[in-house]
Amino acid sequence: MSEAPREHPKDPLHGVTLEHIVRTLQERYGWEEMGYRVRIRCFQENPSLKSSLTFLRKTPWAREKVEGWYVWEMRRKQSGREQ
Repeated sequence: MSEAPREHPKDPLHGVTLEHIVRTLQERYGWEEMGYRVRIRCFQENPSLKSSLTFLRKTPWAREKVEGWYVWEMRRKQSGREQ
């Protein structure tokens, strides 16, 4: 008997892929704003989803910044403080 997946209240990123995170931020803010907020070359020079995912998967500090920004955005959206 299979159970429906449960949410993990202490992990807001449970079940969210890095690709989803980058796509969501890129659609909302664009590469230019992403490059301003997280100063990494894959967002600033010839940005693409593929290059960004490759870099973020290999660079823990940059991935943490992007994931943190995404979590902040989702919490802000849920609380109704969205622009």
